[in-house]
Amino acid sequence: MSIIIIKEARIVNEGQRVEGDVLIKNDRIEKIDRSISHPHATEVNIQGAFLMPGMIDDQVHFREPGLTHKGEIYTESRAAVAGGITSYMEMPNTVPNALTQELLEDKYRLAAEKSAANYSFFMGTSNDNLEEVLKTDPKNVCGVKIFMGASTGNMLVDRAETLEKVFSGSPLLIATHCEDEATIRRNVEQFKQQYGTRITPAMHPRIRSEEACYLSSSFAVGLAKKHGTRLHVLHISTEKELSLFENTTSLSEKRITAEACIHHLWFCDEDYSLKGNFIKWNPAIKSAADRTAIRQAVIDGRIDVIATDHAPHTLDEKSQEYFSAPSGGPLVQHALVALFDKTKQPLFSPELIAQKCSHAVAECFRIEDRGYIREGYFADLTVVAEQPGERVEKSNVLAKCGWSPFEGFTFEHRITHTWVNGQLAFENGRLVPTTGGKRLTFNR
Repeated sequence: MSIIIIKEARIVNEGQRVEGDVLIKNDRIEKIDRSISHPHATEVNIQGAFLMPGMIDDQVHFREPGLTHKGEIYTESRAAVAGGITSYMEMPNTVPNALTQELLEDKYRLAAEKSAANYSFFMGTSNDNLEEVLKTDPKNVCGVKIFMGASTGNMLVDRAETLEKVFSGSPLLIATHCEDEATIRRNVEQFKQQYGTRITPAMHPRIRSEEACYLSSSFAVGLAKKHGTRLHVLHISTEKELSLFENTTSLSEKRITAEACIHHLWFCDEDYSLKGNFIKWNPAIKSAADRTAIRQAVIDGRIDVIATDHAPHTLDEKSQEYFSAPSGGPLVQHALVALFDKTKQPLFSPELIAQKCSHAVAECFRIEDRGYIREGYFADLTVVAEQPGERVEKSNVLAKCGWSPFEGFTFEHRITHTWVNGQLAFENGRLVPTTGGKRLTFNR
């Protein structure tokens, strides 16, 4: 039996911050109290650092199978635990796309062998796989993903008939990437006519515009309201879209929820001049006013969860000219410390970070026994210390792609420990060899 006591913690959980100890037995939290002792326990004294529920990242692209030159479940899950992320939900646009139950289960088999963090995988949707989508088991799959904008392979869903059938018949949560493809294509043609080969990354937020985002998001919300669908709209990037979401309903009662991502909370269009394609995401990072509005929506409850949309590409791929460079970048290693840096402004509190990165994700997806520091729950925990970390350099990036949009930045906090199912996975800059992640299950 493994017995661990985390001593002298500032426990951040369920809107409170209390000093105390946490006793872990095997993979579960056994006891939380002001002071705990046990004759056979290994003690880890964290000396007043923040003890947080491990972050649950509801949107990552770990690239396996088929795109492993960019990232692998093994490498990216290790980067995640180094960043305090103990569970993740991975998207279906791997190669082949996860569009059948068999291909979906292949990914679960890979993760069972390789993942350092807990895992779930979204079922993919295309214009012609409705029968497979409806077979998805709500108990052990996080959700159904619809790309209502261009994606890898055969995953753009743009037929109204298909969308109606999926929204009316899905057995579980639908997560959507919302950008109107016709608007984007029209914008591309206009910019090509006007600028020719002089198009730059700074034009990305005007090509993948506010209009494209709002048209698609509002359409998805309309479908969800029509059919009573459990809808989760991913990576909100504009102030205008926020009018679609409510902050008056308790999270447990919401049928329509929304997500913000680290890059839309951190960067704005002014950063393209320095970062170029290295902050090129879809949806695009937009104006400082959009960023301010999204931050406020996180605080007031219109935005329910924070995620990364970790989507690594190689340095060579991102170094190409604008149209050739793919969208996305690595974020799991630095997401939590980036959010904690915003506690200094002050913008976000540790309690709000725990709510948006752990509690609310568990509630939105109805994850069993995770997302909180509670007796009887799985011991998925991370320690955040108020100490500067290393300056972010290519040499200390753990994602396989070997670069970060945060390069050159030194965060004012650092992750010192991460436990996944009671197993130490990261300690003081050192990854502990483990593939101890478990498949997430859902109370549906």
